[in-house]
Amino acid sequence: MGGRYNNATHLSPKKPLTMKQDWIAFLTQQGARVDSLKGLDFGHPADELASAQTASILVPLVDIGLIRVAGTDAVEFLHNLLTNDVKGLAANGARRYGFCNVKGRLLADLMMWREGDDLLIALSAELHALILKKLSMFVLRSKVKLTDAGDERVLLGLSGPQAEAAVTELGPVPTEVLMSSQNEHGQIIRLDKQRYLLSLEAAAAPAVWLKLAAHARPAGLPAWHWLEILAGMPHITAATQEEFIPQMVNYEMIGGVSFTKGCYPGQEIVARTQYLGKIKRRMYRAHLEGGAPLAGAHLYAPETGEQSCGRIVNAAPSPQGGSEVLAVIQSTCADAGEVHLDTPAGPRLLFQPLPYDMNLPQPG
Repeated sequence: MGGRYNNATHLSPKKPLTMKQDWIAFLTQQGARVDSLKGLDFGHPADELASAQTASILVPLVDIGLIRVAGTDAVEFLHNLLTNDVKGLAANGARRYGFCNVKGRLLADLMMWREGDDLLIALSAELHALILKKLSMFVLRSKVKLTDAGDERVLLGLSGPQAEAAVTELGPVPTEVLMSSQNEHGQIIRLDKQRYLLSLEAAAAPAVWLKLAAHARPAGLPAWHWLEILAGMPHITAATQEEFIPQMVNYEMIGGVSFTKGCYPGQEIVARTQYLGKIKRRMYRAHLEGGAPLAGAHLYAPETGEQSCGRIVNAAPSPQGGSEVLAVIQSTCADAGEVHLDTPAGPRLLFQPLPYDMNLPQPG
């Protein structure tokens, strides 16, 4: 997702390493293959993926960027730009947010939590620089400072039956989904029953990694991406930027949209779509035979002929073979059950359940 990290063996000894490069060098020493952000694994991607099903895994989330938002106007500033309530974000809370253009199309999906008086925003590393620039354009006279937090913080994903026992060694464990807790090394955010996001001080990350690796198998990004797809969590990348309004990727179902918070870019379109019930495309989970398709790949159905009926949002290899995808599809085509990848005669999607109710009642 966006560019390449240099392998540690290629780093010039004549230049001081950044904290990010130090982290990549450490991971390489631990057996990571870091050819690119999408390609990070620990040498046995199929086994790592299999372990994600029933065992505990530890994943360096190098495809996620971080933005720090500081200043006395930080909360008000973000509250006026994002799809969800920022003012109500508790000191020990985390929330999902969308950042839309004026047409209500998602520029990025975000997760945000508090770190002291500051706010930290996690998003696709592929979009990090662009979103940082776009947010900065809105600052004007607001007392807000936006910075790249990528060199000061390291993000880890921890999942599996031993995940809670492992993070307990670091400090207090959040008891509820999308709650955070503080410890001497950083923060722990509970994503669901068995998954955690760790935001660590970069200097402490290697020691924490070694401690956690005693409980969980180091694994690559494909394993984490597969878990995210099982959880029905969409992620916007460069290929799908400005393609979907939040409801198309089920964003209100996963708590990423408030319909009472007031204005933000694209709010009128998002609200009108919700209250008029004109959500003709939704995000579905499906299995595909063959390799994982690229984000943004087009989908086709008999009802639409040569016209695309949807697009792939995210994809990852499946432990059972083939791949798992999240895809935005015209609902009538998904209901009919026959949707194909790339061409009307391409591989057929085999629909799978999502972990949340797709038939929630609409607001009155």
